[in-house]
Amino acid sequence: MTVKSSNPYYHIIYWFLVLITITLVFGSSWGNSMAAFYFVCMLLPIVLGTSYFFNYILVPRFFIPKKYLKFSLYTFYTMVCSLYLESIVIMFAYVYLGNYSFKGFPPNASDTVLLAVILYLLVFIGSVLLMIKQIKESQALVKALLEEKEKMKTAVLEIKSNRKLLKIPYDEIIYIESLSDYIKINTTNGAFTSKEKISKLNESLPDMFIRIHRSYIINKSKILSHSYSEVEVGVFTLTIGRSYRTDVKQQLTEM
Repeated sequence: MTVKSSNPYYHIIYWFLVLITITLVFGSSWGNSMAAFYFVCMLLPIVLGTSYFFNYILVPRFFIPKKYLKFSLYTFYTMVCSLYLESIVIMFAYVYLGNYSFKGFPPNASDTVLLAVILYLLVFIGSVLLMIKQIKESQALVKALLEEKEKMKTAVLEIKSNRKLLKIPYDEIIYIESLSDYIKINTTNGAFTSKEKISKLNESLPDMFIRIHRSYIINKSKILSHSYSEVEVGVFTLTIGRSYRTDVKQQLTEM
């Protein structure tokens, strides 16, 4: 059971849309989309810095633990710093885009209040989207934990072998091998075969098992050693499939 970390593409797409949207809004009011694009590109690092500082520093350290006084104080400091940096951007834009003159210079560009509203509106929207994403991930984690708990209730693998129902304790299983249309379960008390699909069986096994190859599922507690391409379980040395190596490495590192 693994919950994936935050996808960087989610952030890239969000801020790309932000860049395009603000450029269009300012460009239409200025009548100069290129100048608006340059201005927004200069403003964007401040938006990014403020957003991530607010979402990943202030919220988890002060808002979630209910330290509201410190949260309000540091949020105010963050706003002041952001506005100060915005003023620097405005001055730079005045020099670079306005050619030392405010004549014909887009009036919205010098409106610090408008910039602050846009900045913190973006931070707020980003916070809401991030919160929704975190809630979904938390729900997925809770669901996975409940499923894991359900799998571990019996602590045995029930299979049909030679028309008999076998109950094999999980801690006795060394590894499971797929052989054409059936599986072979190698245990500390011998080997058993059953007409099962290894992919279907993998879904029902608890987190103590990991699939390392299209043909192998191993018991992590039976691992003696492992390398990039092989893992040793009991007296067996099994190959790690290429498509499984990244996930196997991550899970074995966390053990």
